[in-house]
Formats: sequence, C-alpha cells, structure tokens
Amino acid sequence: MGVSERRFWQWIPDLIFVTAAPILAYYLTRQVMSRLDPEVGAKAEAQQKALAASSRLQSIFSNHDRSTDAEEHDHSDSEDSEDEERGSGRRRRNEERDRRKNITLNTYEQAIAMEVVSPTEIPVTFADIGGLDSIIEELREAVIYPLTMPHLYSNHSSLLTAPSGVLLYGPPGCGKTMLAKALARESGACFINLHISTLTEKWYGDSNKLVAAVFSLARKLQPSIVFIDEIDAVLGTRRTGEHEASAMVKAEFMTHWDGLTSATVREGGQRICILGATNRIQDIDEAILRRMPKKFPVPLPTASQRRQIFQLTLRETKIDRSKSEDGSSVFDLSTLVRLSAGMSGSDIKEACRDAAMVPVREYIRIQKERGGRNMRGIRAEAVRGLQTDDFFGRRKQNARSFRSPDDDGVDDEVKSQGSGSTEEVDDFVDTPSEQVAVR
Repeated sequence: MGVSERRFWQWIPDLIFVTAAPILAYYLTRQVMSRLDPEVGAKAEAQQKALAASSRLQSIFSNHDRSTDAEEHDHSDSEDSEDEERGSGRRRRNEERDRRKNITLNTYEQAIAMEVVSPTEIPVTFADIGGLDSIIEELREAVIYPLTMPHLYSNHSSLLTAPSGVLLYGPPGCGKTMLAKALARESGACFINLHISTLTEKWYGDSNKLVAAVFSLARKLQPSIVFIDEIDAVLGTRRTGEHEASAMVKAEFMTHWDGLTSATVREGGQRICILGATNRIQDIDEAILRRMPKKFPVPLPTASQRRQIFQLTLRETKIDRSKSEDGSSVFDLSTLVRLSAGMSGSDIKEACRDAAMVPVREYIRIQKERGGRNMRGIRAEAVRGLQTDDFFGRRKQNARSFRSPDDDGVDDEVKSQGSGSTEEVDDFVDTPSEQVAVR
C-alpha cells in the first residue's frame, strides 16, 4: 500500500506537466504569431476606432433622448385633444431608439461616425443670429419640420418632403456657417459635419468607399443632415484633365445623393438633407446645383440687419448711457450702423470685440500712471461703459500715435472695416454710407 501511494505522488508532476504543456505551447504560439502578423497594429487601431465610434454615437443618442423626454414632460399638461398625436409621436421615437440600438457599422462608417456632432454640444441657436429672420423661417419650414415631423407633411401631400439639398451662399463672414450650426441645434437631427480631410485617402478607391459610407451612415441615423462647408472645394465643376480620383469622388457623391438606390429606402424614402455653404457658387458643378433645389443667398447685411447684429453682439456688454457736453448720447447706435456700411456680420463682431477692449485698456493705462503695480486689485466695475468713439479708432488720444497733426480735419475713410480691426483714424465727417463702404 505504501509503495502504490509513493508511485501515485510521483505521477502527479508528470500529469501536471503533460496537461500544462499543450496550453503553454498554445499561448506561446499565439503570442509569436501575433507579433509576426504585419496587420496587428491596424487591427488594434480598428478595434479602438470601432469602440470610439460606438461610444460617441450612443452618447449622442442618450443626450438626444434625454432632451426629447424633457421636452415631452414640459408639454405633458397640454390639452387632451393632443393626446393621440403625442402618443403616435412617442411610438415613432421608441421605434427610432430601437433601430439605433441595433446599428452596426463597417470600417468606413466608423470613420464617418467620428464626424457626427451632438446638437446639445452646439452653443448657437437661431436667437443668436441677427438680421436673417426671413432665411431662418424658410429653413424651419423647408428643412427642420419635414425632417423631424414627416407625418405632418406626408398626410397633406407627397410633395411636401425635405429637400435633398440646401445651399447657403454669399460673401465670407455673413453667417452661413453660423446658420448651419443653429440648424443642427434647432433640428435635433443627427448632424454629420463632413470635413474634406475625412474623404481624402491615399489608397485608390478608399475615398469612394468613404463617400458611400457617408450616405449609408446617414440612412442608419436618419433624420440626418450632412453639412459640407466650402462645398465648392469638394464638388466643384468637372473639367477636362481633372484627376481621375477627384472625378470619381464627385460621381460617387452624385450617385448616392440622387441615384438609383437613393429612393428605395422604406418608410416613405430617406430623410437626409445635404447642407452646403460656399462663397463661390459659380465654381460648383451644375449637377450638384441641380441636386440642391433650395438655395438661400446670405448677402452683406443691410442697415436694419446691421442694427440687429450690433444689438445682439453688445447685449451683454456694458454701455455708457451718459450724455456728452452738447447733450447727445456718448453711445449712438445709429452712427455705428452708418459707419459699418459694407461690413459683414463677422466684421461687425470683431469691431465690437476691439471696441470693448478700449475701455479696459484705458483703465489699465490710468492705473499704471497713478503708480498702481498690483493689477490684481483692479475693480472690474470701475471700467467705464462702451462709447461710440471706441469704435473704428475714433478716439483722438489714440489717433495721435497714428497720424500727424497736419492731417487733422481731413476726410478719411475707415481703413480697416473690412477686416474688423480698429486702426486709429480721426473723427468722421457725416458722409453718405456708400462713401464709407468696405473696399
């Protein structure tokens, strides 16, 4: 009995070795093969991209669902006659949530998914845009309502659907991109901010697959808006001798945009809108323009629009409401409207930013002249309000460092209104607005 027990304990190490050897060999071989695999880095990166894309989309969906539920809770005390409509809307939202939970993305769709912007992350609303009320109302009627409430329009007529494309065109700085941001925020639809670099790949044919992924992802996330800033750079006029890859990208884009498969999606067609912005509409291909039936010009603001832009831009700025020695207000909005003729909304904003710095700079200079070295002890409420002379360098004490005394009293134009900067010039003479327009 004792001999058999000793033999049993002698076999245990051999048994453990025989069992562990295959397992150890398996893991060792797996590690060696993984290191010899030339695509191991690409596979790991693809897994990280897939996880990042999925997490981003789920975060966007969660934020959107919370905001939707909050709005529904706020309107829960409305009339009983709206209960049926509210119930149907709740059913549609639940169906969309279930559909989005089961979304699967391929490699190219994952790259595009990183360009999806959550509407709740955009701080711009239509209320922050001044002077474009007519365009805003048309965008609501033509884009937001058909995308987010298709049942309201489809029951009336099959023609009342969201346009396949919307184009905002006009001079730089007039609010085209800002309108797109506000449209993404107000619509609540999935917003794909498509960059040119996203569609550019070094491998032949990958750019076409990325274009196809833009539309396939937009269909999975619909209602959705695909925004292309400076669309003329991507979908410009096709010319003889153009690079083959560029021509193929344009053809792929147009095929998916308004081709054979674009109208075969269930539930009444796709709810996808391509939103483009450009200041060179003449450079866009005619076939692209045909696919963008809604075109909104965004020109330089008129006098009434400039007044609204000034009011919006300066709404949180301290204004000096005192009177001058001759009884006139030291801050005259009408004067600013007249002097800003020919300026874009962006130029006006930069001019306001520069003017708002003048009282602060003046207060700091006075404190330094009084011997104050501890700048942290400066009281913010002691800074005076904004005055008309702070704009466009009209203040004389600043003008002395820019002009010679012999130039005083000469009619000058605003030298840098077009760029929004505030180079110092002397007092303005009342002249028609056409004479102070930006050149």
